[in-house]
Amino acid sequence: QVQLVESGGGSVQAGGPLRLSCAASGSIFSINVMGWYRHAPGKQRALVARITTGGSTNYADSIKGRFTISRDNAKNTVYLQMNSLKPEDTAVYYCYANLRPVGLGRGDYWGQGTQVTVSS
Repeated sequence: QVQLVESGGGSVQAGGPLRLSCAASGSIFSINVMGWYRHAPGKQRALVARITTGGSTNYADSIKGRFTISRDNAKNTVYLQMNSLKPEDTAVYYCYANLRPVGLGRGDYWGQGTQVTVSS
């Protein structure tokens, strides 16, 4: 089975950096899009950033200029480098991928989430 596993979450003080990683594992033929979403208590789940096969990126306005998304295709891994973190960035961060398992059609997959807590 295909799965996405996030890592790198934790607690950090405001202004500090943190890097999240998400590795897709299993029998995967190809990965089209990978990205990060976050869900804070009392708020809607929202897109943070995404990156396509061609390397095109999209960022939420709230984090633009502070976060950078990147991908290592050889490792089926996506990263989110977070700098200048703010308390409002506190949320559970979820990895997302649109991918094609070997022998199957393309579909959407989600990780279990990793907690990021920013203190001030």
